[in-house]
Amino acid sequence: MSEITIRPTAKFIKAGLVGAALIFVGLEIAYFVYASGQSRLLLLLPLLVFIWPGMRALRRRFNTTTIAGDRLRYEVGTAARTTRNIQLSKIQDVRVDQRMMQRLFNVGDLSIETAGEASRLTILNVDNPQALAEEILNRAQHGAGA
Repeated sequence: MSEITIRPTAKFIKAGLVGAALIFVGLEIAYFVYASGQSRLLLLLPLLVFIWPGMRALRRRFNTTTIAGDRLRYEVGTAARTTRNIQLSKIQDVRVDQRMMQRLFNVGDLSIETAGEASRLTILNVDNPQALAEEILNRAQHGAGA
């Protein structure tokens, strides 16, 4: 079977960028209308609204789940990296949780229950979570060669 790479959705990051751009334009217009005589340094302050979507994009970039062969590999972290490997044969249950906003955008949280000490792995905000859950369960039940 082919390798599957799962990342958190970019839908909310894109919406955050659009919101930040609107706030940025509004603040720039407000500067030119009300405070044009003030220091030009105030023009740079609206750039701070892009910090939130930028941080979310970085966090998304460094959060990866890969299903290859008979293993699921979960990697998270920027400077410090944590990797968790799970044999597909040890997966007992895959649960999908969707809040109302997530349902509107077909996004959800996957919780993977395994046999072992650290028994639950939760992957937040993935696209098309129900299809992913079914694919993971199929691979766990039928093995990598199916």
